[in-house]
Amino acid sequence: MGLLKSVAKKPPLRMGGSGATQVSSLRPVQVEKLAPCLESCPSGTDVRGWITTIAQREKAGLSEEQALEKAWRMIVDKNPFPAVMGRVCPHPCEARCNRTEKDGAVAINSLERFVGDWGLEKGLALERLETDPKPESVGVIGAGPAGLSCAYQLARRGYPVTVYEAFPAAGGMLRYGIPRYRLPGDVLDAEVRRITDLGVELKLGTAVGRDVSIEELRSRHRVLFVGIGAHRGKRMGVPGEEGEGVLTGTEFLNRANSGERVEVGPCVAVVGGGDTAIDAARVARRLGAEVSIVYRRTRAEMPAIASEVEQALEEGIQVTFLAAPVAVRREEGDGKVAALVVRRMELGEPDSSGRRRPVPVPGSEYEIPVSTVIAAISQEPEVEPVAALGATDGWFAADGGGKVADGVWAGGDDLELGLATIAIYQGRRAAEMIHASFRGLAPPQPVERPKIPAARLKLEAYEAKERAERAVLAPGERLALPDAEIDHGITREQFLAEVGRCLSCGFCFDCEKCWMYCQASCFKKVEDPGPGHYFKIKLELCDGCKKCAEECPCGYVEMA
Repeated sequence: MGLLKSVAKKPPLRMGGSGATQVSSLRPVQVEKLAPCLESCPSGTDVRGWITTIAQREKAGLSEEQALEKAWRMIVDKNPFPAVMGRVCPHPCEARCNRTEKDGAVAINSLERFVGDWGLEKGLALERLETDPKPESVGVIGAGPAGLSCAYQLARRGYPVTVYEAFPAAGGMLRYGIPRYRLPGDVLDAEVRRITDLGVELKLGTAVGRDVSIEELRSRHRVLFVGIGAHRGKRMGVPGEEGEGVLTGTEFLNRANSGERVEVGPCVAVVGGGDTAIDAARVARRLGAEVSIVYRRTRAEMPAIASEVEQALEEGIQVTFLAAPVAVRREEGDGKVAALVVRRMELGEPDSSGRRRPVPVPGSEYEIPVSTVIAAISQEPEVEPVAALGATDGWFAADGGGKVADGVWAGGDDLELGLATIAIYQGRRAAEMIHASFRGLAPPQPVERPKIPAARLKLEAYEAKERAERAVLAPGERLALPDAEIDHGITREQFLAEVGRCLSCGFCFDCEKCWMYCQASCFKKVEDPGPGHYFKIKLELCDGCKKCAEECPCGYVEMA
């Protein structure tokens, strides 16, 4: 669908018409805009497109089930994990939603989860883009979101793909870094299974350098994609941290998610303020410990998902702000952890992250009695086994398409720590570039569209509607049922109401304002309507009065 919709030839100016003696060289054009939800979705999903497909289903002649399936296929075209991402994505799209300026952002993440769960319930299968088998074999190292995304996009184009995974199960940090109360294993398993059903071969428990060499992989495959993630937690660099009773956040979550009962004792201190720190603290709380999070800034600077922080507080987890570890004190004799020694901090000028830099307060050290310390301050990839593929200084560096070197591509946390949805995009982008290089095609390029800010909309033209909120377990139930999923999503009734809250920013939704206000009858309804496609313009009748553009609430019609 083109960005500009009108007749190809501009007619001569009309004198008079509905505007009496008015003469104007301006004519209406329909210009699709870049909505902020699309711009801010790291995986590149057509958020507005799939939501409006459901919201406007009756206008397009679709049943509810038909619209849901069409929306699901629009999502999985870019992201094969809608049910997973609907649970764990921090949804930056909602932070940018233009509806925030009226009565709250559209609950995009809740909608995605509903569509993802519906797809699992209906047993929908991923579709191939090309049916002819391709001769070029691709090896993928790592079955995390980046690797599986790359494998999926190549398999649906007909390439034979083998994924090598060191862990016993696929999923990467989705499986070994996110607790089951946030992401049930059966949901992840089901969405991984759809990818392998396309013919992707998954070799689990197969570590590069131990079970298969780089040389073997190069001989088996035309190209390699590296998506090993960042599973190695960083140490705090303080005296006393070496030894029993001090774990990194990734180590602790990996062991817990692998089914191991980790003994943490009665009191746990978790150092850090990101999602890994919050997850580790909540898992430790479910093991029966009293838990305190130690964070060197204030809550305003915490990078963790706000709702996860709030739920941690509801579960009785304490947070000590403006404090940083300086040592781990151990008992004389047995060497068991006795306390975490911290120093008070104060905030100074902003650093490179844009947050105010924590500055130590001299002579302010004090102790927090603990039996276990979990350091969740950062993590890094274990690149040593695959360093020969082009890693430098512990990381991979790739161009914009994910290429590291001839025959080697990479994506996900081994490039830079980021969200799972970014890893999904990087895997897809690499697959598209690999396919283009194999077939001698031009690399795909994004379509440039003008942006549509809230100021360009007529928000008063939209009815105020309450945002759908998810149902969650009460704090007592969460701790009594430690593995139970906390977030139960939204109901079907909430879902159908919530899709109707989408403003369809920069894309026609058939409000009929242009058609009603045009006295010259320039706007004619099309025979095959659908989101963004409801009217065609008969410019030979237009006198340039501009009323259509002035009354268009979504900013789709403009004068040119």
